[in-house]
Amino acid sequence: MNMTETDTRQVEILLVEDNPADVRLIRETFRDFKIRNSLRVAQDGVVAMAMLKKEGEYFSSPKPDVILLDLNLPRKSGFEVLEELRRDPDLKRIPVVVLSSSDAEKDVMKSYDLNANCYVTKPVGLDDFIRIVMSIENFWLTVVKLPPA
Repeated sequence: MNMTETDTRQVEILLVEDNPADVRLIRETFRDFKIRNSLRVAQDGVVAMAMLKKEGEYFSSPKPDVILLDLNLPRKSGFEVLEELRRDPDLKRIPVVVLSSSDAEKDVMKSYDLNANCYVTKPVGLDDFIRIVMSIENFWLTVVKLPPA
């Protein structure tokens, strides 16, 4: 996405995260950026897939430009969401940033095996967490050319 596209079109972000504190912190951090974005939140993998497939009450959900995906989710894990996304021809090109508290090598490897675009371990400290979210925003919403909506 180049700068003129960013200036004229709101960037759609789907955050799949069940921790209310992380959701609040990410929302507040994104709100401070100058890039126009719409952050939607799914608190579990089932809701995330319903939003992405525009099922039921989510029939008017916009297709996200990027997905921030936690792995440890209720009802349907982040791995299951990632696997389902990559099998769906309409959703498989959406960039997925795994944002997890796990730094286990098996989780990193499995995420990349399921074609995650990148894996970021959530830091423990508040300042580091904000820095990571800002880095994600800078790279995925200003530097990278995203697939067309």
